[in-house]
Order: sequence, then structure tokens, then C-alpha cells
Amino acid sequence: MADLHDLVRAANDWLNLDAIPDYPGALNGLQLANSGKVASIAAAVDACLPVIEEACAAGVDLLVVHHGLFWQGAQRIEGALYRKLKLAMDRDLAIYSAHLPLDVHPELGNNARLLGALGFEGQGRPFAPWKGRDLGLRVSLDLDRDELLAKVAAAVGAEPKLAPGGPARVRELGAVTGGAGSQIHELAATGIDTFLTGEGPHWSYTAAEELGINLVYAGHYATETFGVKALAERWATEFGGLATRFIDHPTGL
Repeated sequence: MADLHDLVRAANDWLNLDAIPDYPGALNGLQLANSGKVASIAAAVDACLPVIEEACAAGVDLLVVHHGLFWQGAQRIEGALYRKLKLAMDRDLAIYSAHLPLDVHPELGNNARLLGALGFEGQGRPFAPWKGRDLGLRVSLDLDRDELLAKVAAAVGAEPKLAPGGPARVRELGAVTGGAGSQIHELAATGIDTFLTGEGPHWSYTAAEELGINLVYAGHYATETFGVKALAERWATEFGGLATRFIDHPTGL
């Protein structure tokens, strides 16, 4: 059993939460408190109703997510939001959310863990600046493009989609998990020949072809399962005796 606020303070410190800019609706950190005690933790990508229902049914005390409850900003507490909040509070479930701080963390982050799953652990260099912070990592390699795609499929558990605008031999790979395909123009200018992300708008495919860069869409959801798992595991390691689980609710996007 651990104290909720000790867990929150530790995670805020690990993730350098206050120093990393994000979208206003991300509301990083503790989004919903409970009575203060945590024996079990669940990790999930989204704080959606099915995930919260599963966490409550399992008797979880703390749910850590990448996409939290309040993306739309201030809103009326009705409909699905009301049902989620009421269910969580009735079952004493706390909810902690970390978005960009959990993407960019050099050890626990989605980018670092994805590159590690591809076999490039510790090789990533900061990449893709946004508001004074680098959102992704890049790595130098010498790998056949089809071999890279096979590694990506094994890492995320699904076949990625390729816009084959670049060379068949990959030498500079940049990775930004989630929905960063719309950044293809500025990231192509950094000198990478292959960009790995989760998803992008329709036009990003043809833009990659025109820019002469490979664009690999590995799934928004699939590329963002890594960080929440890592944070839950870190809590369990540092605080001892905490049960952890992953609630898988894929969107297919």
C-alpha cells in the first residue's frame, strides 16, 4: 500500500512535469484524487469510459493514462464525462495523466521505449523541436527498409503503413510517437530519410512522396502504449508491492 500523493510527487519529479509545455487540455498530473491509498495500478492509453469501467471492475486504485479526461477544456459534467467521473469516484479510483512529458522522457518515454523495442535502445538523439523542447528522437543506422518495417510490426503488434517516398536503405530514422504526421515538411528538412510516427492526415502520404522521405505510420494508439506501462512499472519498483496491469483498449488508429 502506498500513499497516492507520494506517488504523484514522485511521478511529477521523474517526468519534470512543470517544465515541459503541452496542450492546455492535457492537464498533466493528478486529474482525479481518491481517498489517498494505492495498492494496485492500471495503465492505459485513454481515459475513456470502457477503460475506467474495466479498472473499476478490477478494483484498481490508480489509473495512469496518456490521454486524460479534459482534452476539450472546460465542459459541462454530463453524458460520458459525468458517467466516468461518477464511476471513478464511487469506486475510489484516482486518475493520473501524462501526455508530452511521457512522450519525451529519455527513459520512460514513448519515443525512447519504442526505439528500444526496435533494438536501438540508448541510441536516440533529441529531434523535432516544439516550444523549446524536442518531441522525438532520431537514430543513425544502416538497415533495409523492409527489415525496419518488420521490426516496427513486432514492436507494436501490427503491420505499419508505409509511404515509400525515401530510399530503400534507411540511414537516418526520426521517431515521434502519436499523431505527428502533419509535421512531415519541417521534419524532412532535418535530414532524416525515414520518419516513424503513429498517424498523420491524408495529405502527409503524398507529401512524403514529394519530399523524398519514407513515412511509417505505426498507429497512434500502438506507439503510445509504452510510456504508461513504463511509469506504472517504475511506481511498482520504487514503492514496492504494488500490483500493475495494462488495460488494452485499441482504437485501430
